[in-house]
Amino acid sequence: MLGYHRFHPHLVATVKDVRPACFAAPKLVMHTIRRPVAVLPWGFTLMLVACGGNADSLTAPDRQVAFVTVSPAAATIRFGTKIQLTATVKGAAGNVLTDRTVTWSSSNTDIATVTSRGLVVGVAPGSAMITARTEGIEGAASITVSPLVFAALDAGGIHTCGLTTDGAAYCWGGSSGSPIDASTPAVVAGGLMFRSLSAGGVHTCGLATDGAAYCWGAGSSGQLGNGSTAGASAPVAVSGGLTFESLSAGGWHTCGVTRGGVAYCWGRGDLGQLGTGNTAHESTPVGVSGGPSFQSLSAGRRHTCGVSMAGAGYCWGSGGEGTPEEVGGGQTFHYLSAGENHTCGASTDGAGYCWGVGFSGQLGNGSTADTSTPEAVSGGHTFRSLSAGGDHSCGVTTDGIAYCWGFNDGGQLGNGSADRVPHPTPEAVSGGLAFQSVTTGLFHSCGLTAEGAAYCWGWNNFGQLGSNGASANLTTPVPVTGQQ
Repeated sequence: MLGYHRFHPHLVATVKDVRPACFAAPKLVMHTIRRPVAVLPWGFTLMLVACGGNADSLTAPDRQVAFVTVSPAAATIRFGTKIQLTATVKGAAGNVLTDRTVTWSSSNTDIATVTSRGLVVGVAPGSAMITARTEGIEGAASITVSPLVFAALDAGGIHTCGLTTDGAAYCWGGSSGSPIDASTPAVVAGGLMFRSLSAGGVHTCGLATDGAAYCWGAGSSGQLGNGSTAGASAPVAVSGGLTFESLSAGGWHTCGVTRGGVAYCWGRGDLGQLGTGNTAHESTPVGVSGGPSFQSLSAGRRHTCGVSMAGAGYCWGSGGEGTPEEVGGGQTFHYLSAGENHTCGASTDGAGYCWGVGFSGQLGNGSTADTSTPEAVSGGHTFRSLSAGGDHSCGVTTDGIAYCWGFNDGGQLGNGSADRVPHPTPEAVSGGLAFQSVTTGLFHSCGLTAEGAAYCWGWNNFGQLGSNGASANLTTPVPVTGQQ
């Protein structure tokens, strides 16, 4: 810099050593110079400026960590989901220090875990503080993990899926080739929100809020409906741009009803389960031939059934023809459920009926004989819903009591035993829980309370009960992990 004063021969020139901006913290040092300095025209005196040394080697307040902030400072995430936190390190002057190593920790790893890069996973309902620390200075974020509250539940072959009240899809159980492989609920990838879910043999389908259909899991028979036989770990759109009212995933096929009551099926068709009049497999939706307009469909392992707009029951596939045939008996149905080798339904007055293979007592009529026409389920119960599974069936009465019947090799009847014998009449599920609905898989069952709490029982060899990693079969209802 230049300073000036009028020249006087008796004045002593000085040099000011002003530490310039190349240093993080400017300092002013005065040095007296006892020899003349250059005299400039018009009486100016040159004041020398020095800039020397290495700034990084200096200890300065704004090179030391003064603050650590974590963003967001507070957040609520759903069980099983993740959130990325970001730590910002600053010096005393507010300057950001980007060259510091941050370590992350959780105050309660039973509630939330955090990776070395600040990715938080909610592992149980509750709250935890996530801390970012460097050079003895730390900042924190408050993370709350909200519990799962289910609006719907569906048991597949060896897995189970649930839909939360805000439309998020979770699945658990499964094995190679199935939608997931987790013993606790895992959120379905893709971030889609659904209004209904249906778990099949080794695949799952969901109906988005706009009526678009998506499927994921194994696809070897074309059951995902996207024109391919490849599997998918995340939901893929069903081809054709159809708007569906409901979907049902079966063993290796899927069916749906449009808002106009038109039925479509896709996937494995070797037994006529697609309702097309032939036995070809289809990897995209094809219209069901010769049937009425439907209000709902249910895809079983090898056959499909539906309820017409007038309440008549129709079935097609294994045990019949490849086009819809009206179910005998003259009942008017509210709901039908197609299982492994049998079908159950609730009539409009709440009476329960089952038909098909009955060797395990799965028809609930007190017999182990097969029947080709609907027979009343014993006990005179009034059912809100019924579900046909592998070799067993379950139903919920209008007063919320769950009953199951059929084979009981893994505790799937929920009566406290696994006696491996047929139970041909309904037996109350143990535990005294009041259920809104019940659903059956091949060898397990699940129920949903009116408050949105999910419970499962039966075989758990693939984690399909969602009971926090327990591998043993369970003979009474246990809560699914991730709930309050």
